[in-house]
Amino acid sequence: MKYPSFKDLILFENDDYIVVNKPPFVASLDERGGSGDVNILRLAKQYVPDAQVAHRLDKETSGALVIAKTPEAYRHVSIQFEKRKVNKVYHAVVGGQYSFKDLLVDLPILNDGNKNVTIDRKEGKRAETWFNTIKNYRHYTLVECKPVTGRMHQIRIHLATQRAAIVGDHMYKGTPVFLSSIKKGYRLSKEEEEQPIMKRFALHARYLTFKGLDEKDIAIDAPYPKDFATLVKLLDKFDI
Repeated sequence: MKYPSFKDLILFENDDYIVVNKPPFVASLDERGGSGDVNILRLAKQYVPDAQVAHRLDKETSGALVIAKTPEAYRHVSIQFEKRKVNKVYHAVVGGQYSFKDLLVDLPILNDGNKNVTIDRKEGKRAETWFNTIKNYRHYTLVECKPVTGRMHQIRIHLATQRAAIVGDHMYKGTPVFLSSIKKGYRLSKEEEEQPIMKRFALHARYLTFKGLDEKDIAIDAPYPKDFATLVKLLDKFDI
């Protein structure tokens, strides 16, 4: 896999912070068992030696990721994440038609540390996400997701509890989108095996707002990466 240059990922930079548009399939931090793969933290440290990634996105999730350049900046933004002062907005494409209007999913999540995440009302930690429909298609829905807390897989599992699994999210029974399923008359040659439009689950961290060391708002808009933009474009064209 060809990795992009770190500079090309930067959406915002000042003396204290960098915000990047994390590409899919690149981990935020070193993964357990240290595979030695390139990740955002390693790329950031080559750019600024003291860089620290302030939060994480799942490896397949793309979008806005905050990196602190100094220990002071890291502390400042970490407290905002801890106190739930960071405003995070994700976009997801789910299978089926849903009309979410300020739907709050308030279901505790238990993470047993082995990437095994479940809803557990007794042992789970508090987890809240707000959902709003952005656009309905014939077979799919583009959804705005606002997590209040930051649990592992939170948006993915909360959507799955609404029977609205993110497309391509095999872990939560989300099926991928194939062009043949939305485009009438689409034919493949016999030898060809059709590939999904997106080879990952369709979740993107679109907007992020936090306060800099001067207490002024830093507001980020992270454009869709190519695969997510292509999916939305094809749904706009063929699934309305």
